[in-house]
Amino acid sequence: MEVANKVLRRNDIENYHCSIPTRSLQHVDFPAGRHYAYLRFKDSSGRLRVIRCNTRHEGHPKPELCGGWRRYVTDYELKVGDRLVLLVEEDRRLGSQFRIVARRRIILFGVEVWDDLPRVHY
Repeated sequence: MEVANKVLRRNDIENYHCSIPTRSLQHVDFPAGRHYAYLRFKDSSGRLRVIRCNTRHEGHPKPELCGGWRRYVTDYELKVGDRLVLLVEEDRRLGSQFRIVARRRIILFGVEVWDDLPRVHY
């Protein structure tokens, strides 16, 4: 199931955080009294990534990916206009599992296509 799908902006790429839709929070289990959680994602190359998700202490929660996000941007050489897709899959044995996918827009025979990006840096 898709949790978030957004086109990356300059702020998401150049800074050490990436805002995600507030509706994504329903899939995140924050420890009691904490405004952050460490999310475990499997990326498209099969690597397990731990990325911290923060929310504001007061007012609108505004979730954002921070710790570990910059490494993901570098490994996949993400650019402004690329698409970030976060997915959650239910596993009867393991519980909820997150996946993170980066996609780039290409025009193929005049048709817009979003293709998964391969990991560049290992």
